[in-house]
Amino acid sequence: MLSVNFCGLDFKNPIIAASGTFGFGQEFNKLYDVGILGGICSKGLTLNKREGNSGIRVYETDSGMMNSVGLQNPGVDSFIKEELPKMQEFDTNIIANIGGSTLEEYLEAIEKVNLTNIDMVELNISCPNVKCGGMAFGIKSNIAYGIVKEVKAICKKPLIVKLSPNAEDIVDMAYKCTEAGADALSLINTLKGMAIDINKRKPVFNNIFAGLSGPAVKPIALRMVYEVCKSVDIPVVGIGGIMSAEDVLEFIMAGAHAVQIGTVNFIKPDAAVEIIQGLEKFMKRNGINSLDEIRGIL
Repeated sequence: MLSVNFCGLDFKNPIIAASGTFGFGQEFNKLYDVGILGGICSKGLTLNKREGNSGIRVYETDSGMMNSVGLQNPGVDSFIKEELPKMQEFDTNIIANIGGSTLEEYLEAIEKVNLTNIDMVELNISCPNVKCGGMAFGIKSNIAYGIVKEVKAICKKPLIVKLSPNAEDIVDMAYKCTEAGADALSLINTLKGMAIDINKRKPVFNNIFAGLSGPAVKPIALRMVYEVCKSVDIPVVGIGGIMSAEDVLEFIMAGAHAVQIGTVNFIKPDAAVEIIQGLEKFMKRNGINSLDEIRGIL
């Protein structure tokens, strides 16, 4: 009933744990069997270990949260050696989220995960491009096209490209990434925002800006997913403020093949269980046998 074929892979349901909100799954598996998920996106990985940003990293805001973690991660080699074997004990699809500061870092990391039996790669193009003055790879469509084309040429796994809502033109960005060879797209990544400590009279975050996620961004995410699904012919994963089965259904009806849940994992760590059960109840109640019946129905 909830099964989805996504880039040739079978997902038991469309619910994927979003990168950066689920670690590598171990902590959540103590609360429920994470094998019930359709998939798990790893914490964002870079070629080399990163300590992340200093100062406040997570900050609650109205209807959401902000984060400035800075891609803290153990590096690809450590992930492959220490974390991946444990993740593969889960009965679900494993997606490696890969980031970098240069094209060369992306390519070397991809070559390493090519040698593993992960199921998919999610390419994070919201990372700052050090050779372009710190502008993210995913802001300008032509820059995104270049990196996706290079990565796709060597990637031996199905390639999802994760789009930033801060792109100059999200539809053109989606089209260019598709043209460059992406097998699927996921969106949206966090929106750039800021918070100010009025008592200290300074920004809350050392980097001034941080990523906003949670229910506050859902209407924007839903609109962008709808627009992208109408403009490309590859599968789309919807992300942004999903808190309930009803939210998931909105993204599916907007055209998404699957969704990722993120911020809700911090608020209610076992939210996925409730969401999956809610989807099953809705479909039974409405006589829907497959998500294909309502996908893109708008």
